[in-house]
Amino acid sequence: MSFEATSTNLRIAIVGTGAMGRGIAQIAAQAGITVLMHDALEGAAAKARDALGKTFETLRQKGRMSDDAVQGAMARLQPVERIAQLADAALVIEAIVEDLDVKRALFRDLEAVVGDDCVLATNTSSLSVTAIAAGCTRPERVVGFHFFNPVPLMKVVEVIDGVRGAPEVGDAMIALAKRMGHEPVRAKDTPGFIVNHAGRGYGTEALRLLGENVAAPHVIDAVLREQAGFRLGPFELLDLTGLDVSVPVMESIYHQYFEEPRYRPSPLAAQRRVAGLLGRKTGEGYYRYADGRAVAVPSAEAPAARPASVWVSSARPALAERARELLARLGVTPESGARPSDAALCIVTPLGDDVTACCVRESLDAKRTVGLDLLFDNERHRSLILSPLTTPAARDAAHGLLASDKAGVSVLRDSSGAVAQRVVATIVNIGCDIAQQGIAAPADIDRAVTLGLGYPHGPLAWGDRLGAATVFEILANMHAQGGDPRYRASPWLRRRAALGMSLLTPEI
Repeated sequence: MSFEATSTNLRIAIVGTGAMGRGIAQIAAQAGITVLMHDALEGAAAKARDALGKTFETLRQKGRMSDDAVQGAMARLQPVERIAQLADAALVIEAIVEDLDVKRALFRDLEAVVGDDCVLATNTSSLSVTAIAAGCTRPERVVGFHFFNPVPLMKVVEVIDGVRGAPEVGDAMIALAKRMGHEPVRAKDTPGFIVNHAGRGYGTEALRLLGENVAAPHVIDAVLREQAGFRLGPFELLDLTGLDVSVPVMESIYHQYFEEPRYRPSPLAAQRRVAGLLGRKTGEGYYRYADGRAVAVPSAEAPAARPASVWVSSARPALAERARELLARLGVTPESGARPSDAALCIVTPLGDDVTACCVRESLDAKRTVGLDLLFDNERHRSLILSPLTTPAARDAAHGLLASDKAGVSVLRDSSGAVAQRVVATIVNIGCDIAQQGIAAPADIDRAVTLGLGYPHGPLAWGDRLGAATVFEILANMHAQGGDPRYRASPWLRRRAALGMSLLTPEI
């Protein structure tokens, strides 16, 4: 039971002609597929076709479509007012409201109209494909086909197999996605599928850092943009998406996984949602907005102070060497003794632990000890981590030194894993557990995340770049220090770190 995705006579139907439905219709028509467009709202399908006509005209003016291509695509878009007119479709894709009962009712209506071999696909982003299929007489032909908005630009689509779904149906959808110019990734039917599941580590961990008063939102954003390489900081992203959208997704996935600690949301976001501080759409979220632009948060000038002498801990030799290389670029030669002199600024290099733990372990004076996160890029931006006892004089001396070449410096309160280590390790760990659960193939996990979320690397490839053993150590230290099970390492990560394997290595 499937259809021939490459057929020149392929006819599909799309039910729901809002932004998602229009986007899917656009790429299908451009791929040479006849599209029957239906919407429960009278006249909506015809209006959607007219809107796509304007889109095609814009593409023609930009030289991205020829006159013939525009005419052909428009001819293949056929609005219909009644579901009965979808009878000869080989595939129906629903893109309607995210409501299980409404989707089930639609699929029941469709089953009464379409042929026995017609595939029924849902574009759901948050509902169980299996639950939708359970309301059908032939659940084996129901499949998830989850696009991202805006569809023409977001080139990934998740193909989701329900528990009773026929494998050949998913195979046909993979072929169709490729014909439509998209990258298909295949997933089992689990909460969040791949992209929304893998995305749990970014915003939720940033909110956790905020809840622990490690730094202000704009500081956390700066670290993750400038050091880890994300396009947007987590709070910029939350403001862009809107807490009215983000908070329900956080809570839904957490509860669907029966309160799995790795996905635990923050009460801070829920509180701000209730207060109406949703982000850009309301003019204020974690940032304030004027004329559609974020109002810049004033930044203080770096202190002019510099330390008289600097000592670097050798507890972690590789990171200590990076610290010495950085200091050399700043014109400083650190002390060479095994112990610091009485006047030296002490620098430690935490890895999943905090500056406090480093001070206790090495019997260092916490008043003049600071930490550096040297696992990520330190050319443009540096994370300076204080102990609870670090004096203002030691803080300012360290800040002034680190900013002396005009690089940005974020001053952080003590935290297990600082900011970048903690967030990225969480992302890698969740990606590993998606692989461990067999939700998707390792390569598909990384492809989905880079295309769907725009992260600089897929979680598994990122873990390989940092070193699986390094990521495991970060998580193990965070877990040991706080005891929170959200930081327990996935077996996928633990085993591959122990064996020196790539995290992208699939199971046999």
